[in-house]
Amino acid sequence: MPYPAIALSLLLPFASSAATIDVSGVKLEDRITLADKPLVLNGAGVRYKAVFKVYTAGLYLSQKADTPEAVLATPGPKRITITMLRDIDSAELGKLFSRGMEDNMDRSAFSRLIPGVLRMSQVFSDHKKLKEGDNFLVDWVPGTGTVLTIKGKVEGEPFKEPEFFDALVRIWLGPKPADHLLKELLLGKSK
Repeated sequence: MPYPAIALSLLLPFASSAATIDVSGVKLEDRITLADKPLVLNGAGVRYKAVFKVYTAGLYLSQKADTPEAVLATPGPKRITITMLRDIDSAELGKLFSRGMEDNMDRSAFSRLIPGVLRMSQVFSDHKKLKEGDNFLVDWVPGTGTVLTIKGKVEGEPFKEPEFFDALVRIWLGPKPADHLLKELLLGKSK
């Protein structure tokens, strides 16, 4: 075997150790890069409303965390990815997110975030409808803020307060999560 072929064969096992997982037909990478930092898929699952699948959610962190407190304390960038599994009115989704934030915070903390919550609700309202397969990302980038990307397009200025991203995370990981099973899955606990 020529020398370049031997060198290549020795490097192949290290070339890419990233894998893709399938969550209800949605492909999620087990590793991504955000703000030049490597992140791992902490957990992923499906949000159900009654018996209907609504969306898949994935949580990316710099290191694995299995409690809500550990997720919030994890340093560096973080990502929540949502892919719709059915069509939904975007304004309604924005209202549900606002309600989920409010339900998982004390009133005074929530009241400080109202300007950001209203802006986020408006962003969702402007989209009218999210269709099956549409994706949006909620990224925490230290020094920048929370960046909302819908269907591949960054929506407006970042939300600067770290508390805003934490409040969003609590929609799924707070004491009153949107879906208890999804909470366990996002925390990396099996079904």
